[in-house]
Amino acid sequence: MADRTSEPSRLSNLASAFWDKLLRYALKFGVVGGVGFVVDFAIFNWLRVGGLGEAHLLSGPIGAKVAAVAVATIVTWFGNRYWTFREHRRKNYLRELFEFAVVAVSGLLINLLCLWISHYVLGFTSLLADNISGQFIGTALATLFRFLLYRYWVFGHHRSNTVVGAEEQAEAGAAAIFEDDDYAAADVAAKKRRL
Repeated sequence: MADRTSEPSRLSNLASAFWDKLLRYALKFGVVGGVGFVVDFAIFNWLRVGGLGEAHLLSGPIGAKVAAVAVATIVTWFGNRYWTFREHRRKNYLRELFEFAVVAVSGLLINLLCLWISHYVLGFTSLLADNISGQFIGTALATLFRFLLYRYWVFGHHRSNTVVGAEEQAEAGAAAIFEDDDYAAADVAAKKRRL
């Protein structure tokens, strides 16, 4: 009998740990990434159709992608710092932004490689082909890469000088855009019980 009652508890603990360690971050990262994707997509296509003129450096596929990802990176850094990984953000925000940018540039290289292969190697030069290779395939691969490095390196639990106190976590939760004070307080209390 004791084994049967402990099994649901064990499954509940496992589900809770999976939620706390990965899924909650992945969902928030997805929302922030979705906003970044819209920014990236809009700027890329605006530049590709001549938003700054036809002969401009940023009107080509590579220049447009670099500019679009640069703006999207700044947007996603704010979203990830103040919402997704808010309890793991660091006091030294310049170093954090630098590390975030290193990962973002590495992800950009993945995007550019997909776009370059499609546009220049395979000869798919239409705007649709550029969007499929750069926006969808490249972004999917780069997103997985970025999530893993943001979660476990830039905003990793092992980092020193993070905002880790219960009061700071509650304050960070209350300041988050999409969460209220009650949710933040319950989140901090649940984490304290698990410790």
